Amino acid sequence: MPEFRLAPIDIVVVVASVAAIIAVALWVGRRQEGTESYFLAGRTMVWPVVGFSLFATQFGGTQYLGLAGAGFETGISVWNFEWMATVVLLVFALLILPFYLQSKITTVPEFLERRYDRRARYAFSGFTVVTAMLLDSAGAMFAGSLVLSLLFPQVPLGVHIAIIAVLGGGYVLIGGLKSVMITDTIQGVVLFAAGAAVFVLVFAEFGYDWSALPELAPEDGFTVTPLPDDGFFPWPGIFTGALWLSFYVWVTNHIVVQRVLAAKNIDHGRWGALFAGSLQLPVLLFLIFPGVLARGVYEPGEVPNSDMVWPALVFDFVPVGIRGVVVAALIFALMSTLDSVLNGAASLVVNDFIKTRNHRFTERQLLNIGRALVGVFMVVAALWAPVITTFSGIVAYFQSFLGYVTMPLVVVLLGGLFWRRASVPAGIWTLTVVPFGLVAFFLGEVFGVFDLQFLYATGLMLLLSVAVFVAVSLSTEAPPAEKVDTITWSRANWRQESEELAGTPWYRNYRVQALLLGLVTVAAVTPFIG
Repeated sequence: MPEFRLAPIDIVVVVASVAAIIAVALWVGRRQEGTESYFLAGRTMVWPVVGFSLFATQFGGTQYLGLAGAGFETGISVWNFEWMATVVLLVFALLILPFYLQSKITTVPEFLERRYDRRARYAFSGFTVVTAMLLDSAGAMFAGSLVLSLLFPQVPLGVHIAIIAVLGGGYVLIGGLKSVMITDTIQGVVLFAAGAAVFVLVFAEFGYDWSALPELAPEDGFTVTPLPDDGFFPWPGIFTGALWLSFYVWVTNHIVVQRVLAAKNIDHGRWGALFAGSLQLPVLLFLIFPGVLARGVYEPGEVPNSDMVWPALVFDFVPVGIRGVVVAALIFALMSTLDSVLNGAASLVVNDFIKTRNHRFTERQLLNIGRALVGVFMVVAALWAPVITTFSGIVAYFQSFLGYVTMPLVVVLLGGLFWRRASVPAGIWTLTVVPFGLVAFFLGEVFGVFDLQFLYATGLMLLLSVAVFVAVSLSTEAPPAEKVDTITWSRANWRQESEELAGTPWYRNYRVQALLLGLVTVAAVTPFIG
């Protein structure tokens, strides 16, 4: 294990980089006129900013640490989550995104109110706020504390968490979503550059010999289709779990979708989603492969925690000076997740609960309430963050919880979008499956009452949710046509759009772009099947 100590020049680089990001954020977000400006950046964002912000929001510090750690422990099967995200973003851009942007919603739960009723909006929004505080933001803070504890081991964990909270939450409190998305774009570029630099430097140790990768990978670990009884990622889990988890993250979760809602128009929203999908594929090279290569660098047990593999490689292989940039990139990753979660959670409370119940507040008052909520959520997440130390891997912590509890939300949203017969009672009753998933999560993952791979558990929760949704829909009154005509997908809408696209140059046609990205995805994944 290396000595995790930054040289003075690296400390200067880290401090200067973080200070620069905060300065940019404060400058960009210095003028906030109301909630649409604060929570949706005035709906003015262009596609590169949308794409990088989508990527950076979901691809935070937990991913940086967790994916490399998973590559070290189990091989490349964890990449299934990333390329499956590309597939889902294709579907999102092609079929779902127009309904969000054309309806001018401010939150994803607002769409659920239009399709079902206000109860669905409240339940959906409340769930997202709670998971944002206790899962996403706490996870980002904990991941950040792991990094800081390496650099400053004498400082208590709580102090590290507080530092991460202030760094990630401070500027979003003032600048809102515009600050978040602009800094996400800068951070996304630095994240890619840092990941590429670490991969190149570590790979050089092996003479850039590609055959070293399958040789170093764990047994049956250099494939995206491990055996069905694999403990980490059995290949059927791609279809029973990873696919549907990706729909939750990229289509259902307001914290992520908020970036698309901020796009200046549908074209920029679609291009941004496709761009974010393309950014998922190189993750194999920049993070997972370094984790695999680390097996040829460190002896078993030499790295005390798999989540520390990537930082260990940084301090062993990255030279002084550049090391500061890479550490800054990791801090950026932590900040990008945290700032996004805090702004998104505050957006849900203000737009879904306060605005719908009390119309007396002015825009300025709502803006101040939103800022206050960011501060409150920051404190709550910081207090909860130490609890997740009971989980051995950061990626496992996130994915297992989501697998058990989010399938009812996915079914309600997708069912409402693609099935006109879906009824209001069906949406409400299906959401009541969430508590059953929560109980199952604690019984299986925390107390060990039963042993079921979480991707299979995700599939079972999906089937249960679909069964409730279909049964209640067929046994209750169908919604009136005028309610669902404009918010459900139909072949007629697809044909009409095809006619509108007839004269569009191929390089501006999002369907052609989606096809090309799909072909690239197939070409990238196929060599690792079997």
